[in-house]
Amino acid sequence: MGSSNRRALVSVSDKTGLESLGRRLAALDIEILSTGGTARFLREKGIPVTDVSSVTGFPEMMDGRVKTLHPMIHGALLGLRGNPEHRKSMEEHGILPIDLVFVNLYPFSETVAKPGTTVEEAIEQIDIGGPSMIRSAAKNHESVTVVTDPADYDRVLSLLEKTKETNPSIRRELAIKAFRSTSEYDRLIEAYFESLQPGSTDFPDRLSIGLEKQQELRYGENPHQNASLYRYAGHPGEGVAGARKIWGKEMSYNNYLDTDAAWKLVGEFSEPAVVIVKHNNPCGASLGVSVLDAYQKARDTDPVSSFGGVVASNRPVDLEGAQEMAKIFLEVVVAPGFTPEARDLLTRKKDIRLLEISGNPDNENRFEIRTITGGVLVQSPDKTVAPEESALRIAGEIQPTPGQIRDAIFAFAVGKHVKSNAIILARDGMTIGIGAGQMSRVDSVRLSGMKATRSTKGAVLASDAFFPFRDGIDEAARLGVVGIIQPGGSIRDEEVLSAAREHGMFMILTGVRHFRH
Repeated sequence: MGSSNRRALVSVSDKTGLESLGRRLAALDIEILSTGGTARFLREKGIPVTDVSSVTGFPEMMDGRVKTLHPMIHGALLGLRGNPEHRKSMEEHGILPIDLVFVNLYPFSETVAKPGTTVEEAIEQIDIGGPSMIRSAAKNHESVTVVTDPADYDRVLSLLEKTKETNPSIRRELAIKAFRSTSEYDRLIEAYFESLQPGSTDFPDRLSIGLEKQQELRYGENPHQNASLYRYAGHPGEGVAGARKIWGKEMSYNNYLDTDAAWKLVGEFSEPAVVIVKHNNPCGASLGVSVLDAYQKARDTDPVSSFGGVVASNRPVDLEGAQEMAKIFLEVVVAPGFTPEARDLLTRKKDIRLLEISGNPDNENRFEIRTITGGVLVQSPDKTVAPEESALRIAGEIQPTPGQIRDAIFAFAVGKHVKSNAIILARDGMTIGIGAGQMSRVDSVRLSGMKATRSTKGAVLASDAFFPFRDGIDEAARLGVVGIIQPGGSIRDEEVLSAAREHGMFMILTGVRHFRH
C-alpha cells in the first residue's frame, strides 16, 4: 500500500464506530470514498467525503441498487499493483487504487426476522454491491485491506497510525473473515428462500449451518482432547451457548453438556422447578413452592450424585435457595437470574460457576446434530412430552387419582431427558429414583429402586419406551409402585396390562416414545 494518495472506500449498514473511523482516516490524510447514508452520516459529522458517483461518473440509480458496480471501483480494488499490464490499464482509464475497504452488509437476517416482513421487503435487503466490493478487496488482499467487522476498526487504524501500513498477515486474516461474512450472508438468504418453496421441509437437500467460534475450551471430554464452543451465527445470546457467566472460572466442555441437559429439562415445567444433572443424566428433579423447596427435594433424590452436579432452576435463585445450594460443592448453577443476596452468597464459593440465561429453556435449536463417521445425523428436537391429559389413554379398570396423573406426567417429562433405557419413580412432584442407561428395561427398573433414598411405596413409574415383557411390571410391584405411564405399542401390551392389573396398578399409555441415546 502506498504512502500517499491513499484511498479508503467506506460503505456500512452498521454505523457502530463510524464517526471515529472517519475522523482517524481523515487524520491520516486518507481520502474517504462513500455512498448514500454512510456519506451523509460522515458529512453531518464534518468529515470530508468523496462521493463514489463522482469517481464513477454515474449517479446512484434504481433506488440505490446500483452505486458501486463499476470498473472505476472494482478496477481500483482488483488491479494487481505489481503487474505492469494491470498498472497500464489503470493509468489508461484513470483508475486510482483503493487501499482500504470498510464495508458491512444490509441487515437481511434482522429484516426477515421481523413479523410481517414481505418477500419484497426481504429482497430489498439483499446486498449486491457490498458483497461484490468485499470479495474484490479480499481477492486482492495482497494489496488491499478489507474490514467487515467494526470490532476490527481499532486495530487496523492503530497499525496505520503507527506504521502507515498494514501487514500481509493481518490482510490475509481479514480477507478470510471477509469471505466468511459473505458466505454466511448467502447462507441466510438461501435458507430464507428455501423456506418459501412449496413443499419445503426442515431438511433441504443441502444443509448449510453457520457457526461462529465463541471461545476455545481448556479441553474436551478428556484432557487429551481439544475443544471449542461455537454458536449459531446471527443468534447471539440464545440458549446455554449465549448464557452470561456472572461468576466462576471458565466453563468446560462437560460443564456445557451438563448445563444444557439441566436447562432443557427444567424448561419442561411451568411451575417452579429445579433439576440436578450429573454426567448428562438428571440425578434429581422436583417441582416446588419455591426454589428452596424444589432444590431440597431434587437433591434428596440422590444426595451422593448431587455432589459436584449442575443445578438448573426455572425461577431466579433467591437467598434461601442459595443458602441451601451453598452447603455442598456444585459445578454450575444456571437460572434466569439471581437476587443480589443470592449472588453475594454464592460468589463466596470460588469453585462454583453462575450462569444467567434468558429465553425459553425448551429446545431452542432448529436441529439436533450428531456426528458419525463420514457424516452427520440431523433430526428435529423432541418438543413433545405426552398428549394433553384429556387425550391420555388409561388402559384397564384401575383409575389414577388427579394427583397420580400429575405425578405420572411429571415423571414422563423427566424420563424424556434420561438416557435410555430410562425408568423414573416419582411421588408428590419429585423424583424418588432414576434408572438410566441400562441395556434392559427390567434392569433400569431395578436400578431406580436401588438409587432411591426414601420409600418407593406409592410412587408412580414412568418408562421412556414400552415394556417388552411383564418382568418390568413385576419388578415395579416389588417396589410398591401404584401405577405406570409408558408409550405402549409392544406386541405384549396385553400381557403387560394383565400384570399391572394383577398387581393393582393403573396403566397410562401415551403413544409417545422418548428414547435418548
